[in-house]
Amino acid sequence: MSLIMLAIALPAAAQDLAPPGPTLAAVQARGHVLCATSDPLPGFAQAGADGLWAGFDVDFCRAVAVAIFGDPTKMEFVPLSGDTRFAQLQTGAVDLIARNGPWTMRRDTGYGARYVGTSFFDGQAFMVPQTLGAVSAYELDDVRVCVLDGPEELAAIREFFFTTQATYSEILYEDREDLAVAYQSGLCNAVSAPASWLNAIRKSLPEPATHRILPERISKGGFGPVVRSGDDQWFKIVQWTLFALIDAEEAGVTKDNIGSLSAAKTHRIRRLLGLEGVYGPGIGLTEKFMANVIRQVGNYGEIFDRNFGPDTGAAVVRGQNALWSNGGLLYAPPIE
Repeated sequence: MSLIMLAIALPAAAQDLAPPGPTLAAVQARGHVLCATSDPLPGFAQAGADGLWAGFDVDFCRAVAVAIFGDPTKMEFVPLSGDTRFAQLQTGAVDLIARNGPWTMRRDTGYGARYVGTSFFDGQAFMVPQTLGAVSAYELDDVRVCVLDGPEELAAIREFFFTTQATYSEILYEDREDLAVAYQSGLCNAVSAPASWLNAIRKSLPEPATHRILPERISKGGFGPVVRSGDDQWFKIVQWTLFALIDAEEAGVTKDNIGSLSAAKTHRIRRLLGLEGVYGPGIGLTEKFMANVIRQVGNYGEIFDRNFGPDTGAAVVRGQNALWSNGGLLYAPPIE
């Protein structure tokens, strides 16, 4: 082969898939992803009457399966009990946890695990009956608040009411289930917990629409996928699957319109569709992995609406989980 022919051939060779690292190799040999979530929760992960799991976390697991295999069914969902579960990652019993305990330095550095990114911004909030007439937490006064008897929860609520100088009383419980029972029984006229919990409690009530989760957050908590430390390739596969979902929503690429965008001239859309640049092979995936994910699972907004939108009967305002360009915190680096 002449030097000219060799120079022409080199770019094509550079597009070969990077060899699989330990986690990707194990997943490919097994034929499916073992994906878990901590503390199954309505809207995030819940088994239906047919035994099939559905929810925000489950959809993210399906997205990772599509990124690797091009097939959302190539995934086994593993529900874990408790707030945090790292041993399953360390032993290889699961490949990733779609949602674990909130991202903190201790969890990110102390258990052989790495947080990939934030897929859901959470925080302690208040839920009240619509009959109370409050549309903001700053309007709460002379209320009985059900709250967990935990140092973080109590510190947040006491600091909030110290700031507002409003009158309130605490009714303490140990478990999330206790909060739901007490609130439904009228033992308190407000309940304070992470907004994700409040959504689960509201969905369990006879008339969810008659209760309002107030918009303010009195603490911060970021949830997102967690993987084992020490495998950078797997970290990047999960990370850029998440980023692709967010970037797709920002670019306006959806399940419904992706088929009509092959002639798009916009660089960011062409990169998402694998029509311009080569981004997947460097982490062991095909150049069309992002397009496959969007086509089969949808973008971030579609996943959010499917699990928290009006059709669920207990719609959740996007709030912090709106795109950064729409006043939220959701952000992903550009694909370039």
